[in-house]
Amino acid sequence: MPIQVLLIDDHEVVRRGLRDLLTDEPDIEVVAEASGVDEALAVAMHVEPDVAVVDVRLGDGDGIALCRELRSKANPPQCLMLTAFDDEEAMVGAIMAGAAGYLLKQVRGQDVVNAVREVAAGRSLLDPLSTARVLDKLRHPPEDELGSLTEREREVLELIGQGMSNREIAERLFLAEKTVKNYVTSVLAKLGMQRRTQAAAWIARRDR
Repeated sequence: MPIQVLLIDDHEVVRRGLRDLLTDEPDIEVVAEASGVDEALAVAMHVEPDVAVVDVRLGDGDGIALCRELRSKANPPQCLMLTAFDDEEAMVGAIMAGAAGYLLKQVRGQDVVNAVREVAAGRSLLDPLSTARVLDKLRHPPEDELGSLTEREREVLELIGQGMSNREIAERLFLAEKTVKNYVTSVLAKLGMQRRTQAAAWIARRDR
């Protein structure tokens, strides 16, 4: 049986290029395409691909969140994430969502073909050293940095971990939204993180 692939990208030209590239291979078959999150979830109700090639940024949502949804299915596909940007936050999200591979769109066509075969065979295309470094950073921020947080900053960090927006945190703590924004900026700076999603991922893992 050929490797069955679902293509998910909001650019028709990209999908067409990927389809032409993959269907030239005798052991790969593109069984469906989708231009966004909603369409992909609808398609996934009727097909069970071996591999889903997913753009990280989709017009109607987040490709990484979509990967998490696809991976929760009874017969989940292996997710191969494609992105035009070398973004550490996106890589963190892909790892946490259970993606099997993460590639930049600038790679050669044959690299994509090889990646589809690799993840279909159950192998990971997430660089082990990069993955270990990112996860270690999420799980173990330096204690002296944690100790530098004020009591209020720790409260804000805990609420970030619960997935709250700045507005929701402001309402919970009876603060102005601008004040919360300043606290979030300070927390990220002290923890050596760039994005609130990194802080949320770390606090969620720490509380397990």
